[in-house]
Formats: sequence, structure tokens, C-alpha cells
Amino acid sequence: MVKPKTGALDVDSIRKLLNKKAGREIAHSLKEDNPTEVKEWIPTGSRWLDSIICKGNLAGIPVGKVVEIAGLEATGKSFMAAQIAGNAQKMGIDVVYFDSESAIDPGFLERAGCDLDRLMYVQAESVEFVLETIEELLGTDNKWLFIWDSLALTPSISDVEGDFNPQSSMAVKPRILSKGMSKLTVPIANKQATFLVLNQLKTNITRSPSEAMTTPWVTPGGKAMHYAYSLRIWLTGRKAKAAFVLDDNGFRVGSEVKAKLEKSRFGTAGRHCNFKILWGNTDAVGVQDEESWFDAIQISDNLKQSGAWYTLVFEDGTEKKFQRKRWTEELKDEKFRERVLQIIDEDVIMKFSNREGSASDFYELEESKVPPVKE
Repeated sequence: MVKPKTGALDVDSIRKLLNKKAGREIAHSLKEDNPTEVKEWIPTGSRWLDSIICKGNLAGIPVGKVVEIAGLEATGKSFMAAQIAGNAQKMGIDVVYFDSESAIDPGFLERAGCDLDRLMYVQAESVEFVLETIEELLGTDNKWLFIWDSLALTPSISDVEGDFNPQSSMAVKPRILSKGMSKLTVPIANKQATFLVLNQLKTNITRSPSEAMTTPWVTPGGKAMHYAYSLRIWLTGRKAKAAFVLDDNGFRVGSEVKAKLEKSRFGTAGRHCNFKILWGNTDAVGVQDEESWFDAIQISDNLKQSGAWYTLVFEDGTEKKFQRKRWTEELKDEKFRERVLQIIDEDVIMKFSNREGSASDFYELEESKVPPVKE
């Protein structure tokens, strides 16, 4: 403990003493420099999702934080992570991809925008190995994005060396993760690294019918991970059953996904958005961003519907009529596109921040308002 000089010292002097004793910046003036503030965001690939993550801002995956993307089978977790990795590289961030599922296709990563020369692929042999590798890499001067795909399928060392009896290693992984996150959370923030954990949604098996209704899903990893996450994005099928995107011949090429902010330290927990993620053998892979903008502006008074026709109202009062099937074509017009993005900023971001309109516009999505479209 620092022993201050005789007599009362001001807070600024004590802060300097603490930093000198520690040999680094550990004590801060929140008025001058807030070390917990997110200064950069990595785009997710979905403008709508980026618009609902942080209250009052166009955001994304927060740099310097631990984030979870969890989802059901075939909801595009890995495909979204690949787009995030590509976007991070464009920001000068190096990517480490820990893979325990052995399901990564280099060709897909390239189509998603990743530079394989700047992406380090690591086989996640154990939970301990992943955490120790991250700790070691944080000692370098690189700016990192760590992607762990996935926590659920990564064993602990005792799992690898033991038998197949689940009782023999019960709660080992959560205890390891609890210790690991207590060691890594602050260094990740200080190094402005980002830790993106992919996880699986599993059915909540409980004796309480009310809990099963209110909390139908849980994720592996234990409570310590829940506290470590600054943001939790849960991906499920947009409808009650998994909704697939079909090509003209009826083959499955993607999923219709509903994204919910299960936890957010940025004032937006509980918000939802929809988008399609294409993962089939097609040139277009990942989040279909522009198509989802139509759903995003459904809450706006500047989009009107009359039968099969929609009308977009511009700031000067002029109008543009179009049909839903022509949406992506209309976005090629610069004036039309800029107006749509302006409406997203005003109605999706700022109205929520200012608590304008009805809360149900932001927390509940009415499927009936969005007509189905065949690919």
C-alpha cells in the first residue's frame, strides 16, 4: 500500500503516487479518461443489429470487452463471427480463431471478407489452453480479436484425460472459466483486445413451469461467464421453428434469424432485430444486411403501406412508391438509400434513446407486419 506524505494530499497527487507505485496507469480520473468507456466498435455485418446494441449510438462488438454470441443449431453463429473477423481486420486488428468444432472452411472465411494471412487458426484442445494462450498473446503489442468457437464443445484437461462419465468432471469447466475470467477481464480491457465467445443455446431443464416459459434457454460455462460478458447476443429461428432461406430450386442456403440482446451493459437489453444469414453454396454468404433494413424501418411513420405498395417519405415531403420485392433494387438509388439510413438513425437509434413512441416498437417484433419474401 502506498504511504502518502505527511499531511493531506489532493486526489490527483494520490492518483500519481498509486500509478508510480504500480509502474503503470491503474488509477484514473473518470472526468479526463474513463478506462471503461468503449472507444471502438467492430461492425457485426448487420446495420440493424449495430443500431440496437448501444443506446444512442451506431455500435457493434465493443472493443476491450468480453462478448457472447450464442445460438441454436444452424442460426449462423460462426458465419456472423467470420464477418466480424473480416471487419476487425479492416480496422487493423489481428484475429485469433480458436476452433473446437473443426468446422471452419477457409474458402468461406475469404468470402466473408477475412484475410487469411492475418488470421491465426488455433485448435482449441482444452479450456485451459485457450485461456493460457490468450493470456500469453495479451503480452504482445498487437491489437487482438480472440474468437472462441465454441465454449460448449471445448473440453477441460480433466475431460480429455478422464473417462466418459460426466460425474467425474462435474463443474470443472465453470471453475476454470471463473478463475480464467477473473485473470483476463482487466488485461483484455487494458490492451483494448476483444474476446468473442461463441456458445450454444441449450434447453433449460427445470422443475418450474414458469421458469421454463420465461427462461427457455441456457448457455454452458457457468455464472462467472454471465458476469464477465458485457454483451450477450442470442440467435434463434425467426419463427417458432427454424426458418430456412431457400433458393429457386428449394435447396436450403441460409437461415432467417432473430437476434436478441440477452444482456447489454449499454442500456439496450431485451431489444430484438431480424436478418437472414446465408451459408449455402453461394457467392453471397453471411448477414444479408441491406434486406433487413426494410424490417428495421417498419416502426417509422415515414414508411407507409397500401396493399402491396409501400411509400417512403423524404424530408422535403416528396414520396417514392415501391413494392417489397423491389427493395434491394431501390437501395441502389443514392437518395433512397441515404433516406433509409437516416430513418434507421432517427427511429431505431434516437427514438429509443429518447424514449419516444411505444416501447413495444423496440422490444417486440410483430412477424405479421413483415411479408415473406422468396429468395
